[in-house]
Amino acid sequence: MNKDRTDHRAMDGVATARSPALIALDWGTSSLRAYLLGPDGAVLDSRSAPQGIMQVPGGDFAAVFEAVTGEWRHRWPELKSIAAGMIGSAQGWVEAPYLPCPAGPEELAGGLVPVPGGALLVVPGVAQYGEAPNVMRGEETQIAGALALNPALREGSLLVMPGTHSKWVSIEQGRIARFDTYMTGELFAVLRGHSILGRFARDVPKAAEDAAADAAFLRGVQAVREGGQVAPLLFSARALVLTGGLRPELSLDYLSGLLIGEELLCGLRGRRGGVVLIGDPALCRRYREALALLGVSEVREIENAATAGLWRIAIQAGLAAGISEETV
Repeated sequence: MNKDRTDHRAMDGVATARSPALIALDWGTSSLRAYLLGPDGAVLDSRSAPQGIMQVPGGDFAAVFEAVTGEWRHRWPELKSIAAGMIGSAQGWVEAPYLPCPAGPEELAGGLVPVPGGALLVVPGVAQYGEAPNVMRGEETQIAGALALNPALREGSLLVMPGTHSKWVSIEQGRIARFDTYMTGELFAVLRGHSILGRFARDVPKAAEDAAADAAFLRGVQAVREGGQVAPLLFSARALVLTGGLRPELSLDYLSGLLIGEELLCGLRGRRGGVVLIGDPALCRRYREALALLGVSEVREIENAATAGLWRIAIQAGLAAGISEETV
């Protein structure tokens, strides 16, 4: 691995007042983020690399792990390391089998799987079995973090996690009770890159101003709200431009509104109460705007859920140096 491509934050002075307690990794498909956590779970140092599981030459995950975390582990050899994300998939370093719902931090801690050699423990994913099964990997750790950061959510809440494959998760008694997956982000990417609906944006590289982009997005949400189904409306992202009703550079914002609006209408059906958003701040902002248009005003956002989740699972498993479940 080329170490020059790894983002190493300055480590001078780390742990002079607080000794580190854990090494935590969020290792996904396209990137790796590593954190040195203190005894309270706070981030003391962090590093990142573009070596997601699909960018590891020859599948040499051990070499990437050493390049990113080796300095920490050599300086503090007593530290344990824990990872979540696609590193635990069949294409990752070791496959961490899915745990059935309901599942929470206790079950996740009990299902940790060591990589060959035992240098790293990997968090399992969660599966919902039945006629229409569902799976998640990585989100379960963010959920554990969200519940740790906001204990009031444990008794009953709806978590929405926007992304390539958006998750809608029902929490009961501190555990993932059930969840749905919406391929909103991937559908948008496919339509943008491989259909006629993305042609205007490709031909007109000019970026739209934020206010106009937001208005076009909400126009798409409103259209699907009034139309009820997204399939008959998709072509309107092209037809509106051809008939002068929408500027070409706004067509993708409108398309995004159609798809996210459809997801929200479907996900909210039969539900009452507020929504908790977990994910990329820019994407969560759009979901918040769409939810407001649909009449949902009680919306909260949670940040840094992944590191909080890795910390919570590690505490549950007794992995954090000098920290026990009774002390937190």
